[in-house]
Amino acid sequence: MQFELDDDLVAVRDLTEKIFSDRADAERVRHVEAAESGHDRELWRILADAGVLGIPLPEEAGGAGMGMLGLVTLLEQQGRRVAPVPLWAALATAALPIATFGTPEQVERWLPGLADGSVVLTGAFDPPTGRAVTVAAEEDAGALQLSGHLLSVPAAGVAAAVLVPVSLPSGEIAVTMVPTDRPGVTISPLDVTSRESYAAVHLDGVTVSADEVLPGDGAEIARWTRRRARVALSAVQLGVCSEALRMTARYTSERVQFGRPLSTNQAVAVRAADAHLDIESIRLTTQRAAWLMDLGQEEEAEAASLVAKWWASRGGLRVVHATQHLHGGIGADVDYPIHRYFLWGRQVAFTLGSADAVVAELGDALEHGGNIGAPA
Repeated sequence: MQFELDDDLVAVRDLTEKIFSDRADAERVRHVEAAESGHDRELWRILADAGVLGIPLPEEAGGAGMGMLGLVTLLEQQGRRVAPVPLWAALATAALPIATFGTPEQVERWLPGLADGSVVLTGAFDPPTGRAVTVAAEEDAGALQLSGHLLSVPAAGVAAAVLVPVSLPSGEIAVTMVPTDRPGVTISPLDVTSRESYAAVHLDGVTVSADEVLPGDGAEIARWTRRRARVALSAVQLGVCSEALRMTARYTSERVQFGRPLSTNQAVAVRAADAHLDIESIRLTTQRAAWLMDLGQEEEAEAASLVAKWWASRGGLRVVHATQHLHGGIGADVDYPIHRYFLWGRQVAFTLGSADAVVAELGDALEHGGNIGAPA
């Protein structure tokens, strides 16, 4: 299957490539990691001013209506510069489900602030397992009292609210916004492999009102959101791996050893070629899953998103290990740029979960009617 970006997506690619190239160089990224807790607030504002934060959102919610393919195009460029802003979490696990399932009042309350860059939103949908709900809800006079612990939530320390699936006494699932300044919410920053902004979130009797709960089937909303989280993370991995291989190709072509460039050694060339094949597999499976979602073919998209997730986890790890290895000793230098791509590639793979666990998820999806072939 051949995927070519249309003119609108090419414009998204070119715009975001320029923003990230200009505003997320290696020196700036190091500064944000050390001094700003892994979230570049200035870059977030610039992305908002350029209209980037609204790219995947539907037009009726104030966005550009470019859907998942628009989000994938955006996130690939972020991955190429390992830019420390919580785009995948804010858009895939918060903004998109609010725009799709939220009431007009919920959309109006949360999305304008996200689009103009004044707030950050995030979600806690546990992409590694796709099943766990660790927050319990008790009903109290029309409101919900939430208690539980969320182990690792991207950007929770800088977010105005977290979108959380919760387990009701009936055994059903609800999905609710939890403002992070609400009494009973405790945010504990975490040190993660990629040095991005992550935090654990503890909820102790936190009250949320009925108008903060997304209407509809919470279990289906959670499944819908997890599909998009998988594909969003796969797109980040695509950018990380693509740029890591580009840097490695330049290094091995310029680095001369025993009178010839490293790239002329057969072992180097073969390993780089294998990395290229892994990257193209991530690209095609991610784009296909996003395309199916934009078509509304959710059953096919479930299996397709798991295939993309497998390649991003297994293939992505192979690529970042290979590119660091092909840099030799300098690849292990934590101040050398390739090391940061290694860290981001591992972080994405950890967040997605192990390839073996993904295979088990894919088996479950196929058993229940999923389809990884081309749609009829």
